[in-house]
Amino acid sequence: MNITHFVRDLLHVLLPNLCLACDTVLFAHESIVCTECLYHLPLTDFHHDVNNETARQLWGKLDFEVAMSMLYLSKNSRVERLIHQLKYGNRPQIGRFLGEMYGRIIKDIAKDQGFDTLVAIPIHNRKRQERGYNQAFQFGMGLSESLGIPVHENVLVRKVYNVSQTRKSRSERYENVEGVFSINPQYSMLEDKHVALVDDILTTGATLSEAGRILKLSGAKVSVLTIARA
Repeated sequence: MNITHFVRDLLHVLLPNLCLACDTVLFAHESIVCTECLYHLPLTDFHHDVNNETARQLWGKLDFEVAMSMLYLSKNSRVERLIHQLKYGNRPQIGRFLGEMYGRIIKDIAKDQGFDTLVAIPIHNRKRQERGYNQAFQFGMGLSESLGIPVHENVLVRKVYNVSQTRKSRSERYENVEGVFSINPQYSMLEDKHVALVDDILTTGATLSEAGRILKLSGAKVSVLTIARA
């Protein structure tokens, strides 16, 4: 037996990898999410409908080309667990895993739309230091790998440290993000570029609309890609 395979198998027995969606032990051929959870992930198939729920959520709030979400998010679900671990459990690999998966799904759409670059919704430096990474950028890294287009974390700057949006009303969420973003001067050449704006969750659309508005002011065409929609 190959010694490398022996050591790997021994470690798998002693320190098994667990599915990050359900905590079952992963088989050697599985990674991040077990086969059963993958099979039951609630994929939206929004890439087949330009007038999908995510797009309709943003109508009248942002002038965009296409808007899509990968998954439906519901309470006490696999998706909620994955996103919670991505944001608060120091599991950046979840974002990359889902991004690579979604990139394969939407590859033809991305090509037809002519995405030039992916831009992650930024988090404030203080929050990034606390978390260690930007979860939207991790998703963007996975998308970039599958789509073969660059992803940038610092095109947009988050100027204001906002408290969580979770308990805010719809109108309060819009007020909470008004004026919080600016364009990094190092990335000023956005005119006529098709930017796919990347984030983790679409709820009211307040954050994505404000970030997209700033990109539009720089002359970019904007599309929206998120891991999930609530």
